[in-house]
Amino acid sequence: MRANGAQQQQARRAMMLNQPIPKVVIKMAIPTIVAFLINSIYSLADTYFVSSLGTNATAAVSVNASLDQLIMMCGSLLALGANSYIARLMGQGNDKKASQVLSTSFFTAFAIGLLLTVVGSVFMTPMVRLLGATPTCEQYSVDYATYVLLAAPFMATSFVMNQCLRSEGSATLSMIGMGFGGILNCVLDPIFIFDLNMGVAGASLATAISKVVSFAILIFPYITRRSMLRLSVKNIRYSWDIISNVVSVGSSSMFRSGLAVVSAILLNKLAGDISDSVLAGIGVCTKIMMFPFSIILGFGSGFQPVAGFNWGAKRYDRVQSCFRFSAWTALIGAGVMAIALIFGADWLIQKFAGDDPEMRKIGVLCIWLQSIALPIHAWVAVVNMLCTGLGNAKGAFLLATARQGTCFIPVLYPLAVLFAEYGIASVQAVADVLTLIPAIPLAIHMRRKIRQAYQEQTESVTTIP
Repeated sequence: MRANGAQQQQARRAMMLNQPIPKVVIKMAIPTIVAFLINSIYSLADTYFVSSLGTNATAAVSVNASLDQLIMMCGSLLALGANSYIARLMGQGNDKKASQVLSTSFFTAFAIGLLLTVVGSVFMTPMVRLLGATPTCEQYSVDYATYVLLAAPFMATSFVMNQCLRSEGSATLSMIGMGFGGILNCVLDPIFIFDLNMGVAGASLATAISKVVSFAILIFPYITRRSMLRLSVKNIRYSWDIISNVVSVGSSSMFRSGLAVVSAILLNKLAGDISDSVLAGIGVCTKIMMFPFSIILGFGSGFQPVAGFNWGAKRYDRVQSCFRFSAWTALIGAGVMAIALIFGADWLIQKFAGDDPEMRKIGVLCIWLQSIALPIHAWVAVVNMLCTGLGNAKGAFLLATARQGTCFIPVLYPLAVLFAEYGIASVQAVADVLTLIPAIPLAIHMRRKIRQAYQEQTESVTTIP
């Protein structure tokens, strides 16, 4: 078993350092894209089945999307930072320290998730009000939050394991864990919601069970030692170098998730002040746009560890090729998806809006505008992943907090005041365009950094007698 595991580890290392860049990036990205897409499907499945209970119930699911983001924030600080540091450590051949990074991040994420479960359960009603629940959808929001909160520790740690499996080149294992949980959720939703007559609470229970099952699948390669890394309480190390490397890079993801929660709350409150139909329309658009966003994020997550691994191994030529290929692929792929979404927007929204014309109108407009800005979002995401993979904490932080923070919040209220529901529907697209302002100079800086490292390496080799 151990000999076979060692051979697999060597094969993964050889793949990351020697196979053609397009092949490696695509090989790493496809399982992640599939996993994220399945995750999007079961997130949309909740909304689809709940929509039959009425606009108020649909609005409640939209409100509780902020709760999912809050839980994700608990794991994202540790997950993205650990992914980046582990990829660079393994590129250097330091698997022992990489295991310490994994273990420290995993058990810390579980503790933070458990704290969220306790606090959220005690202050349930104030929490859903804070998230943007209106009086007409408040009870639905409480029903949905109840079971999801119980799964918070497993959701936070699953996020860490997903990222760490990808950092060692095991993207397929990550896909299986996320994918199976997503399929299970789609199966359980109609059973709990309709057959057991649990309503919105049934959707919450189905999601919680699916998240726990995903956790069990993801932890399996670690407890059976089929991973290149070792997950153990004995490997926990709160040393300065681990904390600083994980937090410096991971903080960008945490702040991104945190700002996404704040932005979603503000957006929910502004939309809810107009009507539950506007709130539901914006929420359904968000769920639908998770599909192209999942493909973009999955592709970026395939690109990031390849760039980080080769940077740690000082294969700067491969880092250059990796960024060039990924940037063009993201732009072209996003353009194709944007065209498909623009033509299919009305048909998609009809599946959720029923006979609610206001929800349909706002949902379609929101999809159109975000689709137009989709190629920009894709390119900026690749630049963000490049900064994260190479350990540029400041650059990663700047871009991670731009889309739903520094470029989103300042335009939210002016657009809402000037154009009411139409302004609310356009705010994310406007923010996506504004992210080009920090992304372009950062991309230029990172390319110069890679090119300089490559030139210095080449000159040092040529001067050796």
